[in-house]
Amino acid sequence: MTNSGTGPGSITPDGSPVEFYLLIEPNGEPEIVSAALAPGSSILEIGSGVGRLTHPLLALGYDVVAVDESADMLAHVRGARTVRARAQELRLERVFDAVLLASHLVNTADDQARRELLAACARHLRPGGVVLVQWTPAEQHDAWEVGRGRTTGNLSITTAAVEPVRPGVIASTMRYTQGERVWTQSFWSRRLTDDELRAELEAAGLRLDRFLTDDRTWVLAVRE
Repeated sequence: MTNSGTGPGSITPDGSPVEFYLLIEPNGEPEIVSAALAPGSSILEIGSGVGRLTHPLLALGYDVVAVDESADMLAHVRGARTVRARAQELRLERVFDAVLLASHLVNTADDQARRELLAACARHLRPGGVVLVQWTPAEQHDAWEVGRGRTTGNLSITTAAVEPVRPGVIASTMRYTQGERVWTQSFWSRRLTDDELRAELEAAGLRLDRFLTDDRTWVLAVRE
């Protein structure tokens, strides 16, 4: 699915349909973040999109700077400073109490991009600051299959295709529906074990401290 226009019907550089992301509600993420951080903490949100998490975090009293490479996404963010940038190249003259890296960005199949992404997280943290990472654990990656998904209200998110690309990497196509409206988004995902994730974090100067959820899809890492 391609669209070279701008506005809510456009498609971002990574293939995200802006119109669909405007419809998605938070799925417990603000509560996970707030349980891990002190009230009023400063947060650098990398890959903020349209503000799905930005807005509830602002409402909870956090100081949020929202970063995304898509101007069409950032146009919908309200109440936060926005920065349009490729995350790996981000260099702000500020450090934060926390960096939020949601949307499984760490599972990118581009190993160099992952290292640059985690380095960007680390250089924007104060000493003792934390990065909150949403990822796909190896056991969930292994169980990825066509038909997997969830329905929230009248929105459905379903895996439409999964294909191995090379060892440890799959190509997946997601199908998003609302009534008769349909969007698709394709991406590659890297399988990471706990030890591999820990090593990637350590290479960036971050220490894996603990898992924040029972399904282990949220990790807290600390800048030493």
